[in-house]
Amino acid sequence: MAVKLRLMRIGKKKQPVYRVVAADSRSPRDGRFIEILGTYEPRIEPSRVLIDNDRAVHWLSEGAQPTDTVTRLLTQSGAIEQWKTGVKPLAAAPAADQ
Repeated sequence: MAVKLRLMRIGKKKQPVYRVVAADSRSPRDGRFIEILGTYEPRIEPSRVLIDNDRAVHWLSEGAQPTDTVTRLLTQSGAIEQWKTGVKPLAAAPAADQ
Protein backbone atom coordinates (compact mmCIF):
# COMPACT_ATOMS: atom_id res chain seq x y z
CA MET A 1 0.00 0.00 0.00
CA ALA A 2 1.43 3.37 -1.06
CA VAL A 3 0.85 6.01 1.62
CA LYS A 4 0.66 9.72 0.84
CA LEU A 5 0.64 12.66 3.22
CA ARG A 6 -1.94 15.04 1.77
CA LEU A 7 -4.63 17.58 2.53
CA MET A 8 -8.27 16.70 3.16
CA ARG A 9 -10.75 19.55 2.86
CA ILE A 10 -13.22 20.21 5.67
CA GLY A 11 -15.08 23.36 6.63
CA LYS A 12 -17.95 25.30 5.13
CA LYS A 13 -18.48 26.57 1.62
CA LYS A 14 -15.94 29.30 0.76
CA GLN A 15 -14.31 28.81 4.19
CA PRO A 16 -11.84 25.95 3.77
CA VAL A 17 -9.97 24.27 6.56
CA TYR A 18 -7.72 21.34 5.72
CA ARG A 19 -6.58 18.29 7.66
CA VAL A 20 -3.14 16.90 6.98
CA VAL A 21 -3.68 13.14 6.76
CA ALA A 22 -1.83 9.96 5.96
CA ALA A 23 -3.93 8.14 3.37
CA ASP A 24 -3.71 5.36 0.80
CA SER A 25 -2.77 6.96 -2.52
CA ARG A 26 -5.72 5.27 -4.23
CA SER A 27 -8.40 6.73 -1.93
CA PRO A 28 -10.26 9.94 -2.91
CA ARG A 29 -9.26 13.36 -1.55
CA ASP A 30 -11.94 13.54 1.13
CA GLY A 31 -12.32 9.79 1.52
CA ARG A 32 -10.76 7.18 3.71
CA PHE A 33 -7.58 8.00 5.61
CA ILE A 34 -5.24 6.20 7.99
CA GLU A 35 -4.38 8.95 10.49
CA ILE A 36 -4.90 12.67 11.04
CA LEU A 37 -1.55 14.44 11.47
CA GLY A 38 -2.72 18.02 11.88
CA THR A 39 -4.65 20.97 10.45
CA TYR A 40 -4.03 23.89 8.12
CA GLU A 41 -6.19 27.04 8.22
CA PRO A 42 -5.30 29.27 5.25
CA ARG A 43 -7.95 31.99 5.84
CA ILE A 44 -6.44 33.21 9.11
CA GLU A 45 -3.79 35.93 8.78
CA PRO A 46 -1.10 34.59 9.17
CA SER A 47 -2.26 31.10 8.24
CA ARG A 48 -2.27 28.56 11.07
CA VAL A 49 -0.44 25.23 10.74
CA LEU A 50 -0.76 22.71 13.58
CA ILE A 51 1.03 19.42 12.86
CA ASP A 52 2.10 16.54 15.12
CA ASN A 53 5.74 16.46 14.00
CA ASP A 54 6.51 13.13 15.70
CA ARG A 55 3.77 11.32 13.76
CA ALA A 56 4.71 13.10 10.52
CA VAL A 57 8.34 11.98 10.95
CA HIS A 58 7.12 8.44 11.65
CA TRP A 59 5.18 8.34 8.36
CA LEU A 60 8.05 9.91 6.41
CA SER A 61 10.45 7.30 7.79
CA GLU A 62 7.96 4.57 6.78
CA GLY A 63 8.16 5.81 3.18
CA ALA A 64 5.06 8.01 2.90
CA GLN A 65 5.26 10.54 0.07
CA PRO A 66 4.04 14.08 0.90
CA THR A 67 2.36 16.23 -1.74
CA ASP A 68 3.99 19.54 -2.71
CA THR A 69 1.73 21.60 -0.43
CA VAL A 70 2.17 19.23 2.50
CA THR A 71 5.95 19.32 2.00
CA ARG A 72 5.81 23.12 2.35
CA LEU A 73 3.67 22.84 5.50
CA LEU A 74 5.96 20.19 7.03
CA THR A 75 8.97 22.40 6.31
CA GLN A 76 7.21 25.28 8.01
CA SER A 77 6.43 23.18 11.09
CA GLY A 78 9.97 21.73 11.30
CA ALA A 79 9.05 18.09 10.62
CA ILE A 80 11.17 17.81 7.45
CA GLU A 81 14.26 19.10 9.29
CA GLN A 82 13.57 16.67 12.15
CA TRP A 83 13.19 13.79 9.68
CA LYS A 84 16.40 14.61 7.75
CA THR A 85 18.63 15.16 10.79
CA GLY A 86 16.95 12.86 13.26
CA VAL A 87 17.05 15.62 15.89
CA LYS A 88 14.04 17.49 17.23
CA PRO A 89 14.21 21.27 16.56
CA LEU A 90 14.58 23.50 19.60
CA ALA A 91 11.22 24.68 20.85
CA ALA A 92 10.51 27.66 23.05
CA ALA A 93 11.60 26.96 26.61
CA PRO A 94 8.66 26.33 28.95
CA ALA A 95 7.95 29.05 31.49
CA ALA A 96 9.31 28.37 34.97
CA ASP A 97 6.60 27.83 37.58
CA GLN A 98 7.07 30.05 40.60
